[in-house]
Amino acid sequence: MKQLKRHLNVATVLSFAALFMALSGAAYAATAMLPRKSVKTAHLANGSVTTLKLRNGAVTNLKLRNGAVTGVKIAPATIGSGNLANGSVRSGQLGGGVVTEGKIKNGAVTENKIGEGAVASGKLAPSFLGQLVRNVTYETATSGENAEQTKSVTANCPTGKLAIAGGVRLNGELANTAVTGSTPFVTASQRTGWSGFAHETGGGPYTDWSIEAFVVCAEL
Repeated sequence: MKQLKRHLNVATVLSFAALFMALSGAAYAATAMLPRKSVKTAHLANGSVTTLKLRNGAVTNLKLRNGAVTGVKIAPATIGSGNLANGSVRSGQLGGGVVTEGKIKNGAVTENKIGEGAVASGKLAPSFLGQLVRNVTYETATSGENAEQTKSVTANCPTGKLAIAGGVRLNGELANTAVTGSTPFVTASQRTGWSGFAHETGGGPYTDWSIEAFVVCAEL
């Protein structure tokens, strides 16, 4: 210590201070004067860029590589319905069985969304079919069998029932006879029966024949 004090003087101390300041200034200048974009990816050590060193909003969509954000990197429940763009989820992107009955909103399936022939009778519950058609009966009516040229007859449904189907049949000598009509019989805009019409062609003599109408009736 005594030897050090003998060598120290004002000039020596000032020389050391000047050297220290010069070295510090050079280091600062070297750091401050780095050209822009001179630090490349290869200069960064693995793990040197941590989450705390990323500025808020620094990682934008354009900076994400295609396929970089996979399903395992998305935390559960982070993407809500408000984060999905309209029309972004299509039928081809839905897995089998993901749309269950509980996930369909009331009134969401309208007539326009049901394809032609999509709802077959096998998909309707028996109770539903029973509500559509109840107490089905079969009724018939026959005209007289004679040689009249033109005949008609109507088979009527019982009170409280409506016609859901019907038809006509000819009986007797039918060589020159033909059905000219087979239609529902309508009363006050309701199909209450079924009517049949027929005639015998030619100029006579006419043969004996009859016309029969039948109707299928039910409570609707």
